[in-house]
Amino acid sequence: MKRKLIVAVALILMALPAAAQKSILIGEISSYSTVPAFTVPYRNGWQLAVEEINAAGGLLDGRKIEVISRDDAGKPDDATRHASELLASHHVELLTGTFLSNVGLAVSDVALRNKVLFVAAEPLSDALVWEKGNRYTFRLRPSTYMQSAMLVEEAAKLPAKRWATIAPNYEYGQSAVASFKEQLKAKRPDVEFVAEQWPALGKLEAGATVQALAAAKPEAIFNVTFGADLTKFVREGNLRGLFEGRSVVSMLTGEPEYLDPLKDETPKGWIVTGYPWDQITTPAHRKFVQAYRKRYDETPRLGSVVGYTTFMAIAEAIRKAKSTDTEKMVAAFRGLNLETVFGPITFRALDQQSTFGAFVGRLDLKGDRGVMVDWHYKEGRNYLPADTMVKQRRPAEAQR
Repeated sequence: MKRKLIVAVALILMALPAAAQKSILIGEISSYSTVPAFTVPYRNGWQLAVEEINAAGGLLDGRKIEVISRDDAGKPDDATRHASELLASHHVELLTGTFLSNVGLAVSDVALRNKVLFVAAEPLSDALVWEKGNRYTFRLRPSTYMQSAMLVEEAAKLPAKRWATIAPNYEYGQSAVASFKEQLKAKRPDVEFVAEQWPALGKLEAGATVQALAAAKPEAIFNVTFGADLTKFVREGNLRGLFEGRSVVSMLTGEPEYLDPLKDETPKGWIVTGYPWDQITTPAHRKFVQAYRKRYDETPRLGSVVGYTTFMAIAEAIRKAKSTDTEKMVAAFRGLNLETVFGPITFRALDQQSTFGAFVGRLDLKGDRGVMVDWHYKEGRNYLPADTMVKQRRPAEAQR
């Protein structure tokens, strides 16, 4: 009887399609221990997406997605080591994730050397899809160029001529400041930048930084700090009156990950990019929020949307490719259309950047917490640079 049972099971397994017996392995890397405010909600988001995809029957005739995740600790060397190990030891079929821009660039280099697909979720550096772009790397979130362009539209309307900048001194901060300067000067040739502050990431000396900015007497400030650095900057700036009578334009500050910790110290009137999750009433977004709250019993962050959308994009590309072959997935991602919780997006073939957008508005206080007001969603496709600019900055071999 036992032998008959074993034979019957074996026959059933043989009858199943080979693909249905093997999971689609995805290698995922992010800075979980370094930036948990964003990356933990991001992980919740991609886990929700994987659960939904698998519950709906998986991909390619029933193959389930299996994710092997690693923490890069915010270090490019660790990310490179993890990426290499995921490919060599676990034989993952693609790589995804990363948060910090320098880490994303490191994993992108691994993808190029190994000719494997890398879907970058969060790193915002322009170089990721331009100067250091390659045919195997795609990015979801709007880049520093795109978010700067969205903010410059508002900044150019301000009467301010004297500007100062503050940004973390690594790839993301440098890229954001360069893009903002370039685009604001193009719209307002009369502006000048009178001061720059470049604190090391996570090591902002708030008192000295605020004092140096105030001494330059700017009429407006462009801020790119986030996380604990942002909280320290806001607290010290409020204490010393840095923001009184000055406009502040700030990247990422309206995202709940960074806005919520400010509580009643939230500065009013700042122009920011962010995510006013509790005010968005579209059906797709409501459905996502309900599913997320049911699964985790908490409200979503922008990281939640990024993680969820990244894995939904991967699934859609695999469906389109009808394969996990790298070259077929690359071809599928180029020009890929996807419905997201924010609306439809496309991965532009030229530089492999998606048209995922961002919300832009102003900060205000509601009780003892900060909120975004007067916000509107800016479609990413309207802030992509011209093809001619991309062709000048992106390696020719990456455009093929």
